[in-house]
Amino acid sequence: MSNPILQFLEERIKRIRHNGGNKPLQTAANDFNVASNTAMYSYNFSWMGRPIIQYPQDMIAMQELIWEIRPDLIIETGIAHGGSLIFYASLLELIGQGEVLGIDIDIRDHNRKEIEKHPMFKRIQMIEGSSLSDEIAGQVRAIAAGKKKIMVCLDSNHTHEHVLQELELYAPLVSPGSYIVVFDTIVEDLPENYLPGRAWARGNNPKTAVWEFLKRNDCFEIDSDIDHKLLISVAPQGYLKRVR
Repeated sequence: MSNPILQFLEERIKRIRHNGGNKPLQTAANDFNVASNTAMYSYNFSWMGRPIIQYPQDMIAMQELIWEIRPDLIIETGIAHGGSLIFYASLLELIGQGEVLGIDIDIRDHNRKEIEKHPMFKRIQMIEGSSLSDEIAGQVRAIAAGKKKIMVCLDSNHTHEHVLQELELYAPLVSPGSYIVVFDTIVEDLPENYLPGRAWARGNNPKTAVWEFLKRNDCFEIDSDIDHKLLISVAPQGYLKRVR
């Protein structure tokens, strides 16, 4: 008798991989990605009362990874309203272990107050300062010391040079089998000047930083199965798994 659980999982894997060559589905997803990013779609959601500037599809992907990896520490650069910190902390609370470290060059007072009074703050630490500074990187390494399973999420300044430096600084902290997730790689796939006034654009964004980083580092690979699963995402080619 076949195992229905394994059969379901195998069927899902086949569907996901088939998505990679499904041109009509890929086109529809791309059209939505372009239109929704221009409409600032990701700003419409919250998690446990805090704004979370993420696509629901990426939130589900992160939930799957966190549940599977069960990290002792999740490091995130870029805090904004704190929704992602709360989201990750709530998942760790369900798991019963782990903490979240958020880094931002400017933690606004009103956001800090809301984060600090949230029930999930018990699993959160925050550092204010540049994620690229030696001082901040040293603090992060000290907090990461002794942690067996570490994930990293990059969601701060989205220029090529900034993200590349973050990758070089924080990727070594990621444990084998875990991920460094680079958000807003979608910028490379959007029309030029889709949101005026931003420092990043085609040719100068997180995806170009990922490409450059992978030329220099063979410890990480793009998890294309996640891309084929989500289709709608702000992080295409941004889910980097540490394979060695």
